[in-house]
Amino acid sequence: MTVIVWTASLCRPDPGYGGWCFVRRNQSQPGPEGIKGAAGGERRTSAARMSLTALTEALASLAGLPADTAVTLYFEDPALASELVAADGAYATAEPEVWAAARAAVAARPVLNLAPLPANAPAAGFLAAWADFGLDTSKTRGSFKAAIPKPNLLKFPS
Repeated sequence: MTVIVWTASLCRPDPGYGGWCFVRRNQSQPGPEGIKGAAGGERRTSAARMSLTALTEALASLAGLPADTAVTLYFEDPALASELVAADGAYATAEPEVWAAARAAVAARPVLNLAPLPANAPAAGFLAAWADFGLDTSKTRGSFKAAIPKPNLLKFPS
């Protein structure tokens, strides 16, 4: 079994309102059953926190799958991979609790390939729109997390 996960996040200003999202596709389960996603947002947050939250939420969505499931995770934050290994990096210093949770989530997945998501990738626009939705919704609702509706997920580029 192979699973592909995409994450995106943003924060405007930084610190300020933030949004995140992820989409997960189980390659061995085609169609609507094989795709899931969620988006969320927070007030008074940072870009680092939103990036780490997207990662943690995406990996938490894999909880029902065996730990040795092959997972490829595409992320739009260019600093994410290097920050996850830096014990005293900017993310660890600014957001220690979320950073620790993200590190634990990554460690729990022994077959995890982290790969940057190019800005021109077909999935990038879809993800950016949902991260922006998270940011906008957090302005009126505060912190929240919601599933991306199936009709929307079915429009996710392959």
